[in-house]
Amino acid sequence: MSNALGLCKMESLFAAQQLSAARILPQAADQCERHPWYAIRTRSNHEKITAMGLHGKGYEPYVPTYQVHRRRFERVIKSDHPLFAGYVFCCFDVKNRLPILITTGVVSIVGFGGEPAVIPDHEIEAVRAALRSGLPSEPCPYLREGQRVRVTHGSLDGLEGILLKKKNQMRMVISVSMLQRSISVEIDHDHLVAI
Repeated sequence: MSNALGLCKMESLFAAQQLSAARILPQAADQCERHPWYAIRTRSNHEKITAMGLHGKGYEPYVPTYQVHRRRFERVIKSDHPLFAGYVFCCFDVKNRLPILITTGVVSIVGFGGEPAVIPDHEIEAVRAALRSGLPSEPCPYLREGQRVRVTHGSLDGLEGILLKKKNQMRMVISVSMLQRSISVEIDHDHLVAI
């Protein structure tokens, strides 16, 4: 029981720190104006611990979360889970990354060819705007336009095609190669998996 209480206290402390990071640490907010965002890979289930460690070092970590409602016996339990499991976003000077790398829970900084990769500001802002909207959010598989997909639910179950986006709607293109003709069907992205 004391472990559960300790975890609840840690989660509420984390939530308070997330909400007031800019007020508590003006230098952290200033850091995001001067430095780009990076994705930090964490150990499994260490996103909050890593974010608290980074916050304690004067950085502004960002861990977007969504609420999960689970039914336990006769109660509904609400808990926050990271939208991007295993990752924490943070602004910092890439030339001074050692304090980041030695923070509890950090595995690595996401990058290519040994160099950390910058996360565009507009992508972080898009995630923040979506969460501020109050609309239900949850993780989903990354599907890009042009990718081959398979339908997993409904009357089109098992059908394969190419993903297309048209007027902010997801559509699946089904082609008849011999005729060199195609049709597109509007489809819910929750019913698709990449092939």
